[in-house]
Amino acid sequence: MQSAAFTLSPSLPLLRPRKLSLQNPRFDPLRFSSVTSSSSTSKSHDLAAPLNAVSLPSLPRRSWSLSSSASRLRPWSNVPSFSPEARADRFHVRANAFPEAASEGEKSESVSKTLVLGLLFAMWYIFNIYFNIYNKQVLKKYPFPVTVTLVQFAIGSVLVILMWTLNLYKKPKVTGAQLAAILPLAVVHTLGNLFTNMSLGKVAVSFTHTVKAMEPFFSVLLSAMFLGEMPTIWVVSSLIPIVGGVALASVTEASFNWAGFWSAMASNLTNQSRNVLSKKVMVKKEDSLDNITLFSIITVMSFILLAPVTFFMEGVKFTPEYLQSAGLNVSQIYKWSLLAALCFHAYQQVSYMILQRVSPVTHSVGNCVKRVVVIVSSVLFFRTPVSPINTLGTGVALAGVFLYSRVKRIKPKPKTA
Repeated sequence: MQSAAFTLSPSLPLLRPRKLSLQNPRFDPLRFSSVTSSSSTSKSHDLAAPLNAVSLPSLPRRSWSLSSSASRLRPWSNVPSFSPEARADRFHVRANAFPEAASEGEKSESVSKTLVLGLLFAMWYIFNIYFNIYNKQVLKKYPFPVTVTLVQFAIGSVLVILMWTLNLYKKPKVTGAQLAAILPLAVVHTLGNLFTNMSLGKVAVSFTHTVKAMEPFFSVLLSAMFLGEMPTIWVVSSLIPIVGGVALASVTEASFNWAGFWSAMASNLTNQSRNVLSKKVMVKKEDSLDNITLFSIITVMSFILLAPVTFFMEGVKFTPEYLQSAGLNVSQIYKWSLLAALCFHAYQQVSYMILQRVSPVTHSVGNCVKRVVVIVSSVLFFRTPVSPINTLGTGVALAGVFLYSRVKRIKPKPKTA
């Protein structure tokens, strides 16, 4: 306890014990220990001299003297005394260092989470850019969108099975009721990606994504029809620039054709139907699946659903013999198809990972930015001719999508009786 008292003040002068002397036989340690605060003044002075001259090795390093004016022991006069308030203050200052360290730990953890989220957004955009580039290159030379979509689901299913087999992600235990609830989602998911590939095979990548900017319009329409969720005036107002911008871009699009336009519109309808169905067809809460597991199951189910349709509509036209007979570079087509499928599965997987970390509104804003990045990158890579009016229409539509994602936060005021 004595050493703790000295550590409170690092500015104290160094205390050195005085030289010990045992030559005085009159000094009795028992006599020193029997001195109390009730000793008289004269007796205190008599004991002060031998106490200053004699000390023992077993005694504490501090030498004490009796004060004639106070009934307590007092240390050397050159050692400052500490009041309880001063000690409390000094202890309080040191104790404040612990919350500061805790706050620094929270700040570092927050920074690391932000960095991880930023990395996920970057991966989401990069995988989406490369998917559209490789997918478009395949569809330009190999105009069979159903087969291309089946290959993407097949490679995605292989990745899912490997992920479960190697315990990279926990294999789910799915019941029959869950599969029945997921089946409609898998159907519209399959159609949505199929219609997107059909549109990409007919028109430019930039125009397909401009038309797909109308997804909020179908979301509001289907939610009102099947869920009874009436939009606010702000949401309806944000849809006006979306529809107007897409119409302006369509009129001035150099690669416009009706097959590509309606395929993109059908993709919007099916993708937003998936969102509505996910709300309409609810699985029990205790049996619910996380987003990544749900996407993995839908991928496998989509492959199973699309395989017979592909054989019926396009046959088996992805063999090396057929590609060679069509005058195509087999290794190039296979490489582009593999890269497109890997990027397709990766960007959707990362998208669900982001959705688990942020709110749906933030994810919607990120999706709007992603569409801008994809449009710009595809125009630069394929050197797509774009007129100023077409650029204006695309910009107005994307601005409307961004506005829609912001006004979705505005909740209607509850009606008072």
